Amino acid sequence: MSLLAVDGLETHFVSRDLDNQIRTARALNGVSFKLEVGRVLGLVGETGAGKSLTAMSIMGLLRPPARLVGGRILFEGRDLATLPAEDVNQLRGNRISLVVQSPRSSLDPLSYVGEQLVRIQRMHRSVSRRDAWAKGETMLAAVGIPDPARRMRAYAHEFSGGMAQRVLMALALVNEPKLLIADEPTTGLDVTVQAQILDLIRALVRDKGISVIIITHDLGIVAHYCDEVAVMFAGSIVESGPVRAVMTSPAHPYTRALIASTPERLQIGVTRISQAPPPNLYALPDGCVYRDRCPIAADVCKTAPPTQPLTADRYVRCHRPEVRP
Repeated sequence: MSLLAVDGLETHFVSRDLDNQIRTARALNGVSFKLEVGRVLGLVGETGAGKSLTAMSIMGLLRPPARLVGGRILFEGRDLATLPAEDVNQLRGNRISLVVQSPRSSLDPLSYVGEQLVRIQRMHRSVSRRDAWAKGETMLAAVGIPDPARRMRAYAHEFSGGMAQRVLMALALVNEPKLLIADEPTTGLDVTVQAQILDLIRALVRDKGISVIIITHDLGIVAHYCDEVAVMFAGSIVESGPVRAVMTSPAHPYTRALIASTPERLQIGVTRISQAPPPNLYALPDGCVYRDRCPIAADVCKTAPPTQPLTADRYVRCHRPEVRP
């Protein structure tokens, strides 16, 4: 059984316009993927594709006007989509943790880092303050923060961006979760610190056996740190599979354009990501949502493409994956 199995996930934004008419943005449309124990999945795609919204849906962190309207989120065999809110709250920060891309806005500016580490432990477990403080100090050391005893009594503003990101990692990992979701965990960090954070995540996977979802725009991160990749466009996963197979032989035209748009691949004559705006989620076109950008679009693309297997562990959502422009 997979640690996490997302099946047909649908999240909509429901609001009213100036005429008091209901408007629905279909932000996630049948998102499906699986994650095995001890594996790293890269979730990629352009801004607005639905990557972070997928994470928020899994974590149960949606707020109006966002609504989870369909699908299943099976974590350790339990459907998070139908669990009572108090059960999801118990899992969040305990069995499932989230690392976001803005550490300074995520840390409490009025509390010592140590107090925050103690608080999250005692929220989920019966542990003394003394033991929670000691484990927090151990966790700061584990994520590479020097002089952890002193740093436990520091405030968020006393940490650099890279060190603040490590503190977030410590908070996410202190309860020994089974699943870590890292949403753009290296945004705004210099390349050296980025590598340190990602090496830390990889070491945790190796040493602790946790599973990780890395949400990123950077295909280099996916190539070097992930086992599988899922490519998103307009709220759908258009291609998924082992990283090496997808990166070396992409099947969906969007994946091909995405890879061709990386800095090392930019050259005259290469198909790149279109500068056209993404589809209007309030009025998604019939058929393939990528049709208006696609260089191989045909009449069949006016109908919705199925998600079809290419191999036992690789899938593409396209009518004509064998066609090249």
